[in-house]
Amino acid sequence: MKFSIYSEIQYWGGKSYKRAYEEVIDQVVHADRLGYDCYTIIEHPFFPKFSISTNPFALFAVCAERTKQIHFRCMGHVLPYHNPTWLASQIAFMDTLFDGRYEAGLLRGHGWHPLKGGVPTLETRERYEEALDIIVQALENGRVSYQGKYFTIDDAEIYPPPQRPIRIFLGGTSDRTYVLAGEKGWGVAVPPLLPYAALKEQLDIYRETCAEHGHDPYIVWIHACYLDEDRDTALREAEAGIRGFLAGNASPLTGGARLAPKEELEAAGYGFYASGILEKLAETPYKELIEGDVVWVGTPEDVIERIEQTIEVCEGLAEISITVNPGGFAHWQAIKAQELFADRVMPHFKARAREAEEALA
Repeated sequence: MKFSIYSEIQYWGGKSYKRAYEEVIDQVVHADRLGYDCYTIIEHPFFPKFSISTNPFALFAVCAERTKQIHFRCMGHVLPYHNPTWLASQIAFMDTLFDGRYEAGLLRGHGWHPLKGGVPTLETRERYEEALDIIVQALENGRVSYQGKYFTIDDAEIYPPPQRPIRIFLGGTSDRTYVLAGEKGWGVAVPPLLPYAALKEQLDIYRETCAEHGHDPYIVWIHACYLDEDRDTALREAEAGIRGFLAGNASPLTGGARLAPKEELEAAGYGFYASGILEKLAETPYKELIEGDVVWVGTPEDVIERIEQTIEVCEGLAEISITVNPGGFAHWQAIKAQELFADRVMPHFKARAREAEEALA
């Protein structure tokens, strides 16, 4: 089992944007010292309460200079808004610069992006799959020629040449995402705020497709997490940030921004964004969020129990990724949660893994 940290870099005011980024950098450096395997951020413009993480490359370049072991993952690059050969070249460059510590999530993006990004909603699926095909060819072969609906490429060679296979991840809620990942043997990241039951069907599709194509599944489980030695203290300190996390995730839908018509969203495979799920989730009482396994708040022992329950039902679970700085959580709270999780939760599962290996020896 690997352990990582995921951040949307939500912005709730009360500090400068520069300070918000600097705090995240401090958290990455702290996570590296504590032994986390990876730090993940997203690529997401236009909606600050959801994210101000618009240039993962730049942020990670700063972090790489100050860390030793931790990997960096963009979850992910939103392909309908990128030139794929340019992006493939940048990914290869970052992987070279970081000595193999870069991992690429390649996503279609949220249903609220098309109108802001200038891409027709109904084109996003085709653009995504065409760009994905080009990027994968470029990273696997070091060059690519392509004749498609949106891109015609004449023998583009990637410099610096990709030095090694770059780990690729997909994520989202559509069945097609999990089929693609299973066919290629890529990892998948389960979106935060969803209990296992919400994506069981898609994860079953992923596992079945992996088996058909001879791949081992790699599932990343993302959950907002806050810990304290005392349960009541954890519950009290986390409430405002957890509520903010849910409000931030729903903010592009509740803040007055226009989306494509419902019929168009559904036709484009973006029906989730017209379903009202995020808006309803943001109104869920705090106690129900915890009891319903939407977030993890409590003592280290409480979180260990929740992770063990997830492992029991989710075959192929390979990585737990906690979100510690969402919704206006203070910097000290993020540092505290990272440290308690590393000191008390991670060793429990590493010891269990050693016991399992010894039993098989």
